[in-house]
Amino acid sequence: MKAYVYGPGGATISDVTQPQPKGSQVLVRVRACALNRADTGMRKGHAHGAAGGVGTVLGMEWAGEVAELGPNAKGVKVGDRIMGSGGAAFAEYTLADHGRLFHAPSNMNFEEAATLPVALTTMHNAVVTVGGVQPGQSVLIQGASSGVGLMAMQIARLKGAKLVIGSSTDASRRGRDGADLAIDSSDPQWVDEVLKATNGEGVDLIVDQVSGKVASQNLAATKIKGRIVNVGRLGGTHADFNFDLHAARRIDYVGVTFRTRTIEEVREIFEEVRKDVWGAVESRKLQLPIDKAFAFDDIDQAFEHMEANRHLGKIVVTL
Repeated sequence: MKAYVYGPGGATISDVTQPQPKGSQVLVRVRACALNRADTGMRKGHAHGAAGGVGTVLGMEWAGEVAELGPNAKGVKVGDRIMGSGGAAFAEYTLADHGRLFHAPSNMNFEEAATLPVALTTMHNAVVTVGGVQPGQSVLIQGASSGVGLMAMQIARLKGAKLVIGSSTDASRRGRDGADLAIDSSDPQWVDEVLKATNGEGVDLIVDQVSGKVASQNLAATKIKGRIVNVGRLGGTHADFNFDLHAARRIDYVGVTFRTRTIEEVREIFEEVRKDVWGAVESRKLQLPIDKAFAFDDIDQAFEHMEANRHLGKIVVTL
């Protein structure tokens, strides 16, 4: 089968052996897959948790059809239209644990379905489960114009947030994400804008995909006894952190990642999405725009488009 594989000379489309499902695994005939920021690093040989390195089939999320079931797989049958996340998505066939997938809604095509699994699970967990957002609260999403950022804002609104603030450093995308207030996190004055919008108190919750130099600024923009959920570190993994401000404002600062979660924890996250917001997915209250779609043979161009960092929403590859 065809797959996008990281090799000694970089990532290329290669012929690899079709995987076989074992245990609770499902074999998926992939019809569409979506790019994520972590894919760009792995394409250059960087490890992402336990994944990465020479011989790795790249990709993290997909939509397609059930082709075969492992002996312990439950909840789906051959031919079902599904979407999910996991390694080795950029291929004609991929494997997924039966608890790490959703049935694709009948009113979505494969390209639309492929945009959702990572964003839904990451941001429902960050905004609702860990972030604990409540009706009437204020939320700031750092990195709001990405697919996961857009989903975070939609989930916050669905849960009744009264003020949703989104950041983007790109002027062409800022304000196009549906935020009540759009800020530029590279502008040193952005904290003042947030404080002005919250009567000087700061926001109840920050979902941070940037980190790096905004870490201490986030502390200043969060209200006393507020919460910061560290989801991503696109702006850097190390930076100055104002421990005194953290303590003075009594902020809960929580880091999250799928990389160290067990399969049981991941299954629970998928189940929480199903129980809490699946109706909003089916009614398309929760959906993501497709910035551009590429054929699988043009996957290098898809990555070039992502690395240009001018897209709004998701970049999709079809097979």
